[in-house]
Amino acid sequence: MTRPPRRHLRRALAAALPVPVIGLVLLVTSGNLLLPMRPVVTIEAKMASKRDFFQDPEVERLLMKHGFRVHITNMGSREIAKQDYSGYDVVFPSGQPAADLISRERARANRPVLLYRPFVSPIVLATYRDYAEVLAAEGVAERLPGSGSPPMYYTLDMRKFLDLALGKRKGVQRDPENGYRWDEIDDRNHVHNGNKILAQTSDICESNSAGTYLGLVAFVEHGNDAPDNEAEAERLARRIKPLLVEQGLPSSERAETYLSPDGQGIAPISVIYEHQFLAHQLRYKARKGETDDERVLLYPSTRFVTEPQLVALTGDGARLGELVSEDSELQHRAMELGFRARSTGSGASGDDLTRFLTERRIPVPTTSSDDTRAVLPSLPLLEKMIEIVGDCPDRNGTP
Repeated sequence: MTRPPRRHLRRALAAALPVPVIGLVLLVTSGNLLLPMRPVVTIEAKMASKRDFFQDPEVERLLMKHGFRVHITNMGSREIAKQDYSGYDVVFPSGQPAADLISRERARANRPVLLYRPFVSPIVLATYRDYAEVLAAEGVAERLPGSGSPPMYYTLDMRKFLDLALGKRKGVQRDPENGYRWDEIDDRNHVHNGNKILAQTSDICESNSAGTYLGLVAFVEHGNDAPDNEAEAERLARRIKPLLVEQGLPSSERAETYLSPDGQGIAPISVIYEHQFLAHQLRYKARKGETDDERVLLYPSTRFVTEPQLVALTGDGARLGELVSEDSELQHRAMELGFRARSTGSGASGDDLTRFLTERRIPVPTTSSDDTRAVLPSLPLLEKMIEIVGDCPDRNGTP
């Protein structure tokens, strides 16, 4: 006797059985009924730029495999720390100062938190090739060895860069209130931009990258040292304020502006995170078969490596923090998105990122071990400096 094809059996059953039973039959015949049914937990999260990781479709798939769905409320790091976060499982500011604010406030309320550091991403200054070459010709930037041809990465002498903004060029000081503009130092006439030579940041009242860059500028302007008392910090903040707000402080995400078609006309230099640039180059190479040679990075000779901390406020948040910090697939995906993963168990590290970029023929950023490591002011002093430079409103909206 000839056995009818299985698809005919499914059609016959579908015609004879109620809808719920049809679904059961289809699960059985497809084999999916044998898979474990995992409950899905929705994590409520506030995040800044590190939402790039959690909004990646592959990360979403991996998290779902482990029973997590992350619902993200997007806001700046300092804004996260300053606003109410009751009802949230995790908050993920982009750097340590905002996480410290949250930890300190929770400790005062006797509600401790758990902190996780799944990956790191240095602060960088993103620019365009013509501007980088103008700075190189000026002796302010230098091409990093092994950064490709044409070079994708440069090291930036922060002292000389700030001197240009303060009107000092090649040892000659003019009025400090009259800093140099791009078209004044471009001897080859490659850039036609009358803006002052500055790096633009996101809103300093909200953003970790902006606050970190403020700390970097303050460190350099204070003789490679952080201020250690309130009076000193206030004087320093007022002195460096023109170096950070002369061109305005746009509230939009700087990386999005930098990578947009009109980015070069909006801001010649933007403060972003390294992973945002590397992720762009990886996408560009996959799509076009070549790197984006018009966009390059400036690595400050005075460096500060940001350590974003995922702050777990609930038990479910702690489970998520452990997962993204220890799961090998998620750590590998973080590397594919340009992050320098930290997990020792997964093997994902800076060395793995180097191999990953090399395999895709994307130059590897290698900074000098001789670079100065910047130190941020203490948290209360940094907060005071941010408020002065940004004219930040308090929680009630009063400047």
